[in-house]
Amino acid sequence: MQNFSKILDKAIEEIAKLPGIGRRTALRLALHLHQLENIEVEQLLSAISRLKSELHTCQECHNLSDTPVCTICTNPKRNHQLICVVQDIRDVIAIEATHQFNGVYHVLGGIISPINGIGPEQLTLEHLFEKINNNPVEEVILALPTTVEGDTTNFFIYQNISDKVKVVSTIARGIGVGEELEFTDEVTLGRSLIGRTNFETAYSKNN
Repeated sequence: MQNFSKILDKAIEEIAKLPGIGRRTALRLALHLHQLENIEVEQLLSAISRLKSELHTCQECHNLSDTPVCTICTNPKRNHQLICVVQDIRDVIAIEATHQFNGVYHVLGGIISPINGIGPEQLTLEHLFEKINNNPVEEVILALPTTVEGDTTNFFIYQNISDKVKVVSTIARGIGVGEELEFTDEVTLGRSLIGRTNFETAYSKNN
């Protein structure tokens, strides 16, 4: 799709690189941006710039944060002996929206997937195991996708921590097989957290 303006074409090309954005949507967005007031464009550019330059990865849980350690990890009202292990930051946002979890998180940054060349060493698993070894932890909740890769990662974690924590649990299977947490409605996700089951029991039933 060639337009009469190289500047517009370049804007469309860059916007279309964003996930889920096709060229037609990119065109609409580019035209909308062109119609904005200068101050609105400056505010948008500033927000994007700060997103890259000032947004940190939390040193404790690997969540995103404005500071070196996120507000969840520094909150004394959170139960720091309850850790919820998730695939990525979008899952933290989804679980927080349920208001059913008062522990802390550990973001893996992915799941084990040999076919995609992702092994344990590519994830933040060593940091998770280090935290569990060095701090009192009552329960670890495995809240990973209900996929083969998610189950593989769950089992790998369980093998490494089962003798170090009192309870290893997994969210209830109210979430459909293959479904990502971020696309699960808040009520279903909240119930899955509340109704979580012992991992060993759940694993035995499914094998």
